[in-house]
Amino acid sequence: MTTETKSNKYGIGGARAKFGDRWAALPKWQRSLAFVAFVIFLYYLPYLGIPGLTWLRTDYIANGNNWAGVLFTCAVYVLIAIGLNVVIGLAGLLDLGYVGFFAVGAYSVALFGSTQSPIVKSLQAQFGLSEEWAVAWAVCIPIALCLAMISGVLLGGPTLRLRGDYLAIVTLGFGEIIRIVVRNVEWSGGPAGVAAIPGPQGKPSPDNNIFGLIDAKPWYWLALTTVLLIVFLVRRLENSRVGRAWLAVREDEDAAAVMGVYPFKFKLWAFAIGAALGALSGLLYASRNGFIEPNQFNAQLSILFVAMVVVGGSGNMAGVALGAVLLAYLPERFREFSEWRFLVFGLALVLVMLIRPQGLIPSRRRARELKDRQEEVAVGV
Repeated sequence: MTTETKSNKYGIGGARAKFGDRWAALPKWQRSLAFVAFVIFLYYLPYLGIPGLTWLRTDYIANGNNWAGVLFTCAVYVLIAIGLNVVIGLAGLLDLGYVGFFAVGAYSVALFGSTQSPIVKSLQAQFGLSEEWAVAWAVCIPIALCLAMISGVLLGGPTLRLRGDYLAIVTLGFGEIIRIVVRNVEWSGGPAGVAAIPGPQGKPSPDNNIFGLIDAKPWYWLALTTVLLIVFLVRRLENSRVGRAWLAVREDEDAAAVMGVYPFKFKLWAFAIGAALGALSGLLYASRNGFIEPNQFNAQLSILFVAMVVVGGSGNMAGVALGAVLLAYLPERFREFSEWRFLVFGLALVLVMLIRPQGLIPSRRRARELKDRQEEVAVGV
């Protein structure tokens, strides 16, 4: 099959098809070397000073944010997009309340790791512990993952039998319930939130010479390392029996059930794994900021998470990563147009959906699906 035929069949650009063919034809050692060089470049980004590329930095513009801090935000958003892609792109479940799992992770490290947490203060008083006692940051990680997975199972258990818009509405309600609960109960700090959230070096302090509040480069490297590890694990999962079951359920749930795949079980697995990745990103976000409050986890943020997956290319990890970087980076790079940012952002989303409804970097499987559906509609007409 020629490149032109392949391009027409998959409904993707001929240039991308040619690049994919050439990349696949390269020896494995050359592809590995290119990947290692790309990873090294990602770790080098906080020091970006290559002539011709320095205009990318956000600290070179008026009122621009710290460049390493923006890179950290991009890395956290990529982690969120990868987790949400498991739910939407692989399992085909429209989750509009993903911010709820993001909040679970953030509040897990805040409530168990901060000395100003009402829960920690209660434990200190009940067991006579020191005022400096709190759960170690490393211990908060499995706590956040477990709480998020439990939340995913509790949400998915009664709701995953729903489909389409009904499931989307329920998940949107879940995200709002999490925000309202943490705002109105005392054990979460209420509207005031929780401060003094710890990082790998403990609570925020001027003595923290690595993971401090000023230099964001170590935080970016930590988030980037986490993203690379999660990409490796999710890729292995996608190519496993579980990943193939997710794709079967996404394509046709009834046909998958007839072929021996139990849809409810695998959808529950997708929800739990996606929830864990969302919580991990929330934990990194809260640890970097050192403070959280309920209004940071609103429904608008959840819609932004879904937009990252849709714009980038649902089902393709590289695509959703690109979508996350663009939606996190572009508003910071063009802050001088702050009054028009949301208008431009909305127009850009509309144009992407009109020109490339399969996303900027769609998976070949999704591109074929879209092409087949367009052909079916044309034949029907």
